[in-house]
Amino acid sequence: MDNEDLKNRDLKVLWHPCTQMKDHETLPLIPIKKAHGVYLEDFEGNRYIDAISSWWVNLFGHTNSYINAKVKEQLDTLEHVILAGFTHEQVVRLSERLVALTPEGLSKCFYSDNGSSAVEVALKMSFHAHKNDGKHKSIFVSLTNSYHGETIGALSVGDVELYKDTYAPLLLQTLQTPTPRDMSIKAAQEAAFSFEELCKTRAHEISALILEPLVQGAGLMHMYHKEFLVLVRDICTHYDIHLIADEVLVGFGRTGELFACAHANITPDFLVLSKGLTGGYLPLSVVLTTDEIYAKFYCDYGEYRAFLHSHSYTGNALACAAANATLDIFENENIIEKNRETSRYMSAKLQKFLEHSNVKEVRQTGMICAVELQGYAPQERIGLKVYEYGLQNGVLLRPLGHVVYFMPPYIITKAEIDVMMDVAYEAIKNL
Repeated sequence: MDNEDLKNRDLKVLWHPCTQMKDHETLPLIPIKKAHGVYLEDFEGNRYIDAISSWWVNLFGHTNSYINAKVKEQLDTLEHVILAGFTHEQVVRLSERLVALTPEGLSKCFYSDNGSSAVEVALKMSFHAHKNDGKHKSIFVSLTNSYHGETIGALSVGDVELYKDTYAPLLLQTLQTPTPRDMSIKAAQEAAFSFEELCKTRAHEISALILEPLVQGAGLMHMYHKEFLVLVRDICTHYDIHLIADEVLVGFGRTGELFACAHANITPDFLVLSKGLTGGYLPLSVVLTTDEIYAKFYCDYGEYRAFLHSHSYTGNALACAAANATLDIFENENIIEKNRETSRYMSAKLQKFLEHSNVKEVRQTGMICAVELQGYAPQERIGLKVYEYGLQNGVLLRPLGHVVYFMPPYIITKAEIDVMMDVAYEAIKNL
């Protein structure tokens, strides 16, 4: 088997995500034969630094020996069992650990398969909790420029114009409130004030505010100050509105804390986690919530207060084994402090991008770095040009439009960071 053989077979049968398939008439697919550490390798021996952690999921490198061993060990014991009426040790242990590690007060775990599904769980749970209190609060508020996934409910609370225009007739009724315009405290305060003004007139209709703490991932890696989280937490509490923290992207150490909410020392009513939960190995997500929310659904059979949601693979044992192995690594290897050191090195390297006149801004939160370009029309597809240059020089970069970002696995070395950023620097220079 070689690259060409697999590419040709692929294009006959596969429809790829987030892709205009016609592009592949001229843009080659990259068949991956194997991967290890930060490197992906194709069938011709070409290697690529995975600068985006394979869509932000991989934490400790590909084919990590410790996670591999734990998944293989679980495979010989139990691969999966229905979680309705049954349980297993891996999901119980994972839940105990998540309750201990997440912000104080989050005490119950509800599992799903992926980030979008978990957002759906949180939305339904919020609405239903109010309903069980005799309140009809069917409107959700999200931030401008937000993204929460691509199922119908998740799309509804996002603010991606293309999606909203295309699927508008299918979407839930939602409201948007301004995102802080930049990383300043003043911007955080102004945005919080706007949200409170909305609450003054419509709080009786609003079920929850959903947001991505500190970094809006698909929203061009826009970043804001932690003070916004502090303020909106207080506003939500005052107006009986739930706060849903979507940490699918920022959870598990990306921001310099294990969870982004910890920067602001707040506890949301719902915490949504996925992606890095299993170290990038297997699909799994979880919504953590409070005893107070849980109690609203606790009733005798027939009262119709129980939460109505299920997935066939909820709490999959193999995925939970990978998640427990991932938490073991955090526990045993002082990962957060190592990430902070890596972040400082990335920050120093990031500054040189400001030498280019086509760079508007560089920004960083923990191990998430972004370089925003300026002076280009969308039809120029400069992100595609950076992507192609990166592949030609051994680095997987996948810009968001005119924003080149870095979100590598935590195990990346300084020498590999040098290569990753130098390739991106030259790609931008050559535009």
